[in-house]
Amino acid sequence: MTRSKKMKSVFFLAILLFGCAAMPVMAQNPRPSSFLANHYDVSATLDPITQSLSAVAKVEFKAQEVSSAVRVELHPNLNVTEVKSAEGKTLGFERDTQNPLNLVVNLLTPVAPGAKVTLTFTYAGPLANEENSPVPGVRAAAINRDGAFLLLPARWFPLTNYPSNRYTATFRLNVPEVFAVAGTGKAAAPTPTPGRNSVEGNRLIYVFQCETPAPHGTFVAGNLQLNPKQAEGIGVNVYAPREASGDAQKFADDVARSAVAFSDMFGPLPRPEFTLAQLPDGTLRDFAGPGLLLLSKRIWDPRASDRTIARLVASQWWGNAVLPATRGDVWISDGLARYSEALYAEQNAGKEAGLKAVDEFAVGALMYEEAAPIAQAARLAPYSADYRSVVMNKGAMIFHMVRAQMGDVAFKSLLHDFYFKYAEGSATIENFEALAEQHAQAPAKAGQPPPDLRSFFAQWLNSTGVPDFTIEYVVYRTHQGFRVVGKIKQPLDTFHMPVDLRIDTEGNPETKTIDVIGTESEFTAESFGRPKPGGIKIDPNNVILKGSSTLRARAAIARGEELAEQGRYYDAIGQYQRALSIQPNRPLANFRMGEAFFYQKNYQAAANAFRDALQTVPEASEKWTEVWSHVYLGKIFDLLGQRARAVNEYSKAKQTNDDTGGAQQVAEQFLKKAYSEGGISAAAPASGAPPGAAVVPQAPPAGDRPVLKKRTDPAPN
Repeated sequence: MTRSKKMKSVFFLAILLFGCAAMPVMAQNPRPSSFLANHYDVSATLDPITQSLSAVAKVEFKAQEVSSAVRVELHPNLNVTEVKSAEGKTLGFERDTQNPLNLVVNLLTPVAPGAKVTLTFTYAGPLANEENSPVPGVRAAAINRDGAFLLLPARWFPLTNYPSNRYTATFRLNVPEVFAVAGTGKAAAPTPTPGRNSVEGNRLIYVFQCETPAPHGTFVAGNLQLNPKQAEGIGVNVYAPREASGDAQKFADDVARSAVAFSDMFGPLPRPEFTLAQLPDGTLRDFAGPGLLLLSKRIWDPRASDRTIARLVASQWWGNAVLPATRGDVWISDGLARYSEALYAEQNAGKEAGLKAVDEFAVGALMYEEAAPIAQAARLAPYSADYRSVVMNKGAMIFHMVRAQMGDVAFKSLLHDFYFKYAEGSATIENFEALAEQHAQAPAKAGQPPPDLRSFFAQWLNSTGVPDFTIEYVVYRTHQGFRVVGKIKQPLDTFHMPVDLRIDTEGNPETKTIDVIGTESEFTAESFGRPKPGGIKIDPNNVILKGSSTLRARAAIARGEELAEQGRYYDAIGQYQRALSIQPNRPLANFRMGEAFFYQKNYQAAANAFRDALQTVPEASEKWTEVWSHVYLGKIFDLLGQRARAVNEYSKAKQTNDDTGGAQQVAEQFLKKAYSEGGISAAAPASGAPPGAAVVPQAPPAGDRPVLKKRTDPAPN
């Protein structure tokens, strides 16, 4: 082969590889729609026997530019059989070969900007699992004999400009008569209709009217009971199976408290009415639509899900009232809704509760922070682990840092004005930045220099990486007291922020603010009292997202928990080992490793890990690992036929008097009857779980393990 031919071959291969690498990004960044949907009239039939959906969707579009091609997004499993114009003419259409999510309909003639076009789509197909899901790895829609859920991200009807478009709609859902349906919009009483055959039985048609433009189209169906409740003057319709409806009023109270709190902070919603429904397991942990809050069965507990409910309620402001203008602007919706958890916790339970939430955001941010800058969120698959880490958790931390830079009064005024300016519309990150810079000028009127938010946003929204601070200093005696001369070091060359130093002295602690620029910043600080040895702390109030051995170890543990939830125990163990290399002898890392080994049936390795967890005195927040380590050791000995040793471990669990997750009941249960693999009677109750334990849906069966609740730290699923 000649040199020129070789060069051409290499060049062609490079282009091919680049194109292949770009495909996933293209799938997440479709070109802007020439047409936007204005109104939908969707009639859909759910067939639990074939696990399929068949539908007819009449859609009114408005042209954004001159075009003869209408591009929509529709679940790849749904096969379109016909598209007709308003005049009843059959139109040509095709799936995008590079991205099967996209469907292009060819109009007979080009349409001018502002003109409207009505098309009717007839389509059907299976919705049984996550195969071909528009949300990679997530079952966003499913239909089976027990029920169904149709989340908007599944694109189960033709969407344009997701997630930023608004539209009105009428949805008619034809379901078996044993199903009740909850969803977005105002529901009418169901209408009986005969089934198509004797096997199918009678059916019901539910009609939902969505008169206010919003991202409507999320529904859940199944054995649900309506529990209409009132709390603080707000109506909350709670839908849950009869056996799970006992806490309906408590759920309504949580929803109302959040709604009242956020109304005071951001401004009132025009229609403060809510539907809270139980979502089956096997999909997202939670989800929100206009007026709709969904909690999965595994977290259906008002005592443990109040912060999750607060985030879903906050999504009515950030994600429904104010929509992100593009997929790259989701920081202003999902990031702000996540930070609203901390605002709610602070108002509802005090400052410490708010700071605890912020601490969880920091751990979640460090899990996959390097995946992408926040401003490039469109590169990330929505609801993926990377997305939750970058957009939701790191995003929440950036709002926290903005608050610290601006001060509480200016920050809350900013959120209030941001909502009123962009409610019922969409906004960009740049819109928020501009408004934040305006509000940041307020302190300057009182003689204080305003924070440099422009450079702050530039470094935190457009770059990856977080600082790891170290400090070197020398203390000198002066006539007035003491002088501290030193350097603050961190690895980010572009970093520039004011950083607080707290100097613990023999008297009162003193706080100084140092302007940290680049990798090394010198400082001089005066103090009246003598600084204590090792008594100088960087960022003592934890207002900056930063790395530390403790936070990075917790992030590794959290990654392991997420992998364990997926049944990837080998990979999870690797993360727990990484955590132990960062912070040796951490009880939580050893406990989680023991748990992973246990479900791999590697009982000796599991026992070793649980013993290691018991060797170190845990932090207060991880004290529960002691009682649960004894419980697991008891289960191991029961499985190995060593009943006396098992009883000894259960007795030690009882002696701790720690009832976290109902541990005392579990220990008492296994004292009376030996734990056995597959023994349903030996399983712990739903509340019998250490906090933060991973849920493993694949295996082992429920009777082989306590029903473990998924963690609330650090990232919603």
